[in-house]
Amino acid sequence: MSTLTHLNAQGEAHMVDVGDKADTRREARAEGYIYLQPDTLRLINEQGLKKGDVLSVARIAGIQGAKQCGNLIPLCHPLMLTHISVDFELQPEANRIRVESCCRLSGKTGVEMEALTAVSVATLTLFDMCKAVDKTMRIEGIRVLEKSGGRSGHFMADDNEQQAGQP
Repeated sequence: MSTLTHLNAQGEAHMVDVGDKADTRREARAEGYIYLQPDTLRLINEQGLKKGDVLSVARIAGIQGAKQCGNLIPLCHPLMLTHISVDFELQPEANRIRVESCCRLSGKTGVEMEALTAVSVATLTLFDMCKAVDKTMRIEGIRVLEKSGGRSGHFMADDNEQQAGQP
């Protein structure tokens, strides 16, 4: 069984010392979904909302969120990310937008939290920008899709995991 790395021998929270770890290329991808009414999705697609191009704003917000992860999550290390992307896939058949992020660096610790934060902030921004026209939106399914680099090696999520959790 694995032990929690953010607890010291006395069971107290602490920041993990990564100073002796080797720098390796690390990458993580995450995804999440925002469910909307069909008319809201249409307005986003046609850039018909009064707030303008909500996807562009949400992309920038997600990138900023990844960069601020170390300030938001108490025990995360501040990281020098070398790549952040936030992409959107409109899925009208499911009344949702899929948000995917990718974060990369060469360093001593992983970037899963940064990828998750990017997706979280991007979906929250979409919610904020559309709440005037859609009170029923919901955000679901935020998870790590894949991570590579570091001592724990490569991880890829099982697609059945996400599908089982969908309504």
